[in-house]
Amino acid sequence: MGVLRRGPGDPAFRTEPDGSVWRASRTPLGPGTLRLARLRTGEVEAHAWGPGAEWLLDGVPALCGAEDEPERFTPRHRPVYEAHRRHPGLRLGRTGLVLESLIPSVLEQKVTSDEAYRAWRILLRRHGEPAPGAGHMRVMPDPRGWVTLPSWEWHAAGVDGKRSAAIVRAARVARRLEEVTAMDLAAASARLQLIPGIGPWTAAEVLQRSNGAADAVTVGDLHLPGIVGYALTGARGTDDARMLELLAPYAGQRHRACRLILLSGRVPPRRAPRFPVGDIRRL
Repeated sequence: MGVLRRGPGDPAFRTEPDGSVWRASRTPLGPGTLRLARLRTGEVEAHAWGPGAEWLLDGVPALCGAEDEPERFTPRHRPVYEAHRRHPGLRLGRTGLVLESLIPSVLEQKVTSDEAYRAWRILLRRHGEPAPGAGHMRVMPDPRGWVTLPSWEWHAAGVDGKRSAAIVRAARVARRLEEVTAMDLAAASARLQLIPGIGPWTAAEVLQRSNGAADAVTVGDLHLPGIVGYALTGARGTDDARMLELLAPYAGQRHRACRLILLSGRVPPRRAPRFPVGDIRRL
């Protein structure tokens, strides 16, 4: 579930000390809140509230990875093998919700994670609605809410015109975009990229979550090629093309391989200062 959290303080995601996870979502049936808790027996106990409760409960098995096929994966490199051995329960869940992942993914384009997470928090707190059964959490606006958001509200959240325009364009065709959850990876990615402002990076980030796509490798990322290259070869300076070459033995499972590489902890030491955090609200 951790990949669904959009930074610390995400108004739509919360974990409790007992390990339970709360998610606030806008489903096809309306807003809903889902609580998941793992029992000592290994089973998952689910409770839901709101108009979208039934939809969320029906989707719990897929969200927990019941439709995933980890047995198709074979480690080909030592770091991947070790991470696979240490994390035998890793499964790729699917939310079945596209816009829920697309909007925060667009917010993460070309900015630091801190900037994107801050924008997501501000937008949900100011324009979302209280989550059913968990009023301190927030459900994101519906598509019309995103489309009608004034320009100054985007600016107040630190979102530039390019990213806000991409979100508005996507919200206007939200119904067509939600159809990608029933498509194969190539068709789904192509459908998403018909929207100006949504490229391969954003499409992959969305489909990893909405569809549980095991082969949706993220290209165009600032850090991932370097991490993959360092973990698998010890070399620095890996670009997207070289990353895809290294991941070729994992065809069909490249996203899972990347997840395991990230879990391995084999990342190149930093040499350059961190990317500066900007804030267009000051302009």
